[in-house]
Amino acid sequence: MSYESVVSHEVKAGDEFETRLKAYEGRRAAVARAGRDPVNAPMIRHWCEAMGDTNPAYSGPDAIAPPTMLQAWTMSGLVGRTGRTHAYDDLLGLLDEAGFTSVVATDCEQEYLRLLRPGDEITFDSVIESISEKKTTKLGTGYFVTTRMDIRVGPDLAGTHRFRILKYAPIRRTGQKPSPPDRRQTPARPRPVVNRDNAGFWEGVEQHRLLVQRCTGCGTLRHPWLPGCNACGGLDWDTVEASGEGTVYSYVVMHHPPFPAFDPPYAVGLIELAEGVRMIGNVLGVPHDKVRIGLPVRLEFREYEEELVLPVWRVQEVEEMQESDT
Repeated sequence: MSYESVVSHEVKAGDEFETRLKAYEGRRAAVARAGRDPVNAPMIRHWCEAMGDTNPAYSGPDAIAPPTMLQAWTMSGLVGRTGRTHAYDDLLGLLDEAGFTSVVATDCEQEYLRLLRPGDEITFDSVIESISEKKTTKLGTGYFVTTRMDIRVGPDLAGTHRFRILKYAPIRRTGQKPSPPDRRQTPARPRPVVNRDNAGFWEGVEQHRLLVQRCTGCGTLRHPWLPGCNACGGLDWDTVEASGEGTVYSYVVMHHPPFPAFDPPYAVGLIELAEGVRMIGNVLGVPHDKVRIGLPVRLEFREYEEELVLPVWRVQEVEEMQESDT
């Protein structure tokens, strides 16, 4: 058999395998189930104490549950009631048989459509929403599997919870040091995750404007962008454009893990804006080991690649010293 025939056979086999995987999209991952307990004040209190969240909206006779507790009401505890369907188990088994035996949870997304209050009885079900094409990661080659859980109170959809795992074949470690990255072919930087809650922020960044959300009910500014106010619970908001002045509130210096699109070591700062909110960004203008808490910084928009603009922060003291020297 020629080399071309071998390659053609492998490509065909890969296409057939991915077709088998795609057949699982849209199938149920978990049967319709009811929450183990109604939404209740003790669990809300425990959650808020663990998170250090003192928002008054989460206590008292008119309390609501923190929206980020959405998945907590679906958990079955230690009793082992998984409720998974044969379809989901078969999908994982198919990946196991093909050598993608390792698994890691990668991320989750939540959408909040209805406030939950003590006494609400929730029901939920789950579907296999998507299976990616084969991807190569630093862990190994595999497939991202996304499930979507719909949580309801009666007929009303209260929210959705998307959970994503990577089923992969781990890279075999030989003990040899990896070759240094080819600086002539630097991979693209990862793109920010843009969703319906933060799209306005990134649209502003593309226009070189740093927009901060402002609650129209109580006037509180907030960042990162959220669907509701964390001070009064209000859902209506507008934006103000930040001045671009700030100080380093805290920072870290990234050394590891190395990522080809970045060049460590570099400083990442938690910047306190003059408006009072804080956001994360790279700190430029001084060596990474010279960054200190309290350094004044100024906003700068940097274009890294085509259609990628990011806000970064340049230390002002260096600029001021250079101006005084001239």
